[in-house]
Amino acid sequence: MRIDIITCLPRLLESPFSDSILKRAQQKGIVSVQLHDLRDYATSKHRSTDDYAFGGGAGMVMMIEPIDNCITQLKSERAYDEVIYMSPDGELFTQPIANELSLKENLIMLCGHYKGVDERVREHLITRELSIGDYVLSGGELAAAVISDAIIRLIPGVLSDETSALTDSFQDGLVAPPVYTRPAEYKGWKVPDVLLSGHEAKIAQWKQEKSLERTQNRRPGLLRD
Repeated sequence: MRIDIITCLPRLLESPFSDSILKRAQQKGIVSVQLHDLRDYATSKHRSTDDYAFGGGAGMVMMIEPIDNCITQLKSERAYDEVIYMSPDGELFTQPIANELSLKENLIMLCGHYKGVDERVREHLITRELSIGDYVLSGGELAAAVISDAIIRLIPGVLSDETSALTDSFQDGLVAPPVYTRPAEYKGWKVPDVLLSGHEAKIAQWKQEKSLERTQNRRPGLLRD
């Protein structure tokens, strides 16, 4: 998989992709993450990527020309499955969407800033808009990093145990059950006996019951959905 991220602030994204699982995925050649500084595609003397909004109003707007230049250049080099814009009013990003995108080959992610992008970008250049929650960030970089992380960890070969991602919260529409590790007793706090029993069927039943219970208590909306 290849992910191209278009941003005004590429340094904000250097750290998330230079450590841990995302770094190893790139070192293995499983995924390639390329950062593109939008200012490199600006045509003005000062490499401007934003301007005042027509009709007035507070805040600056990202210009269409640098964005179009960058996307056009990338598309001339390869075909892309999706051109995704990080937007607070986009489709809410979920685990099923992560599963879907993890099967794609090439993705472009555009990080917004200021008061957003010229609407013509959304009308003519974007194929999908995603939001990571009902709140506003200073820019789309953190959202792009979150979405990339959720996608990349699902790709076969990225995690040392490929079944791990399949048992994460939300994969079956429920949150994950409680987990424990050694010691079996600490300060009088004990691990449930069933987890120490070695009885696989009873353990599986316990995990399912606890998943349902925790989902009902913490995220009841998932059960209604």
